[in-house]
Amino acid sequence: MSKEHLLVLGAGPGGYSAAFYAADQGYRVTLVDANDKLGGVCLHRGCIPSKALLHIAGLITKIRQAKEWGIKYGDPDINVERLRDWKEGIISKISGGLIALCKQRGVSFVNGRGEFINSNTIKLSDGNSITFDRCILATGSQSVIPKQFIDTQLHIMDSSEALDLPAIPERLLIVGGGYIGLEMGTVYSALGSRVTIVEVMDGLLPGVDRDLVRPLHAKLTKKFESVYLNTKIVSIRESGQSKCVAMMTIKEKVEESFDRILVSVGRRPNTEGIGLEHTNVKLDDKGFVEVDLKRQTSDPTILAIGDVTGEPMLAHKASHEARIAVEGLRGEDVSFADKVIPAVVFTDPEIAWCGLTESEAKNNNTNVEVARFPWGASGRAHTLGCTEGTTKLVLEPRTHRVLGVGIVGYGAGELIAEGVLAINMGAKAEDLSNCIHPHPTLSETLMESAEVFFGTATHIYKRPRR
Repeated sequence: MSKEHLLVLGAGPGGYSAAFYAADQGYRVTLVDANDKLGGVCLHRGCIPSKALLHIAGLITKIRQAKEWGIKYGDPDINVERLRDWKEGIISKISGGLIALCKQRGVSFVNGRGEFINSNTIKLSDGNSITFDRCILATGSQSVIPKQFIDTQLHIMDSSEALDLPAIPERLLIVGGGYIGLEMGTVYSALGSRVTIVEVMDGLLPGVDRDLVRPLHAKLTKKFESVYLNTKIVSIRESGQSKCVAMMTIKEKVEESFDRILVSVGRRPNTEGIGLEHTNVKLDDKGFVEVDLKRQTSDPTILAIGDVTGEPMLAHKASHEARIAVEGLRGEDVSFADKVIPAVVFTDPEIAWCGLTESEAKNNNTNVEVARFPWGASGRAHTLGCTEGTTKLVLEPRTHRVLGVGIVGYGAGELIAEGVLAINMGAKAEDLSNCIHPHPTLSETLMESAEVFFGTATHIYKRPRR
């Protein structure tokens, strides 16, 4: 094929995946990013640093739990500077690997902020411009800080700053009970902060099945100083070295003081200030780019992938969209419809799900059957001291086809891939039941969930189906 020039704007997981795959397919590729390093928010201020710190949090938790097993350690001596350097070392190593892959594939990486002049040209912050045949927009998203917090004139952290570990505050308030807030709360609590969560909705992780959230909520209630639900922030003021926060619960007004405040209430797309008004790209009412199932925008020259196209804002979704976009450019018959996108909350315990959730089925009046296997009946869960977990299957009643999988428990993020495979392959409960799983492992809980459905599970009793 001819060396068509493809410009990829944004070098996060979606952007660099698109650039690399397009180069492999014979395109002449230019990858542009405002950061001088590849990886985007995910690598530098999101997925990777948070998981590194969550690993440390998990290690500290296990050390404390070991007292119950007859092994006693002293309180951990936490060197924040060394911890920060270790985290940055991981980021640097991965980022360096991405630069090497760029060079190996012949991708031209340009550091600069790009702004569209028209549908075939961007202008860089240094004044230079780049003309291209096609463009994949992958500029990602950023944290939302509501106006009431900006107007306080007080220093408010977002998740990116929190991951820099500026300090370990004695008392930390986290506004937002979504996955980012809970993950950061898990980290800071393990490092010694007294954490308070405030969530405006009536439950943590709104939208996630309640039976999966319940074990996590119970554990966080013991680990965190306070968990306020149905609660709004009324005001914030400075009080000496602390920030005095007034909160309104359903029952009363509460006032508490905190050393730091982390706001984690959502993200918005990076579609402002990049010149999209000079193209034919259409945005929805929330500022997300409208795309079709091939990730094509309303401008025939420009495609878009990742966070700028809306929920779910997940790195692995962006990476897969990158392939769909490039294959669509090549004229292949591809579609992002019906893709099974797993989601993971890396708390303790972890929560993971894919496919149809029980809540969605209920809200859509979809008839399903649900089979659950409690980890209290798992030998492996007992050896790990993690028996609070549950694995469940959401099944089509007539065919027994697996429509969804939900897991709460240790390592749920590693286990959920089997659920994705089962749904993608059109597997039935019988298929999972008949697959021999190694013993003792947590993966057995998927097999035993299917056996629960048929009433043939070895480790819990349920009347057989007739």
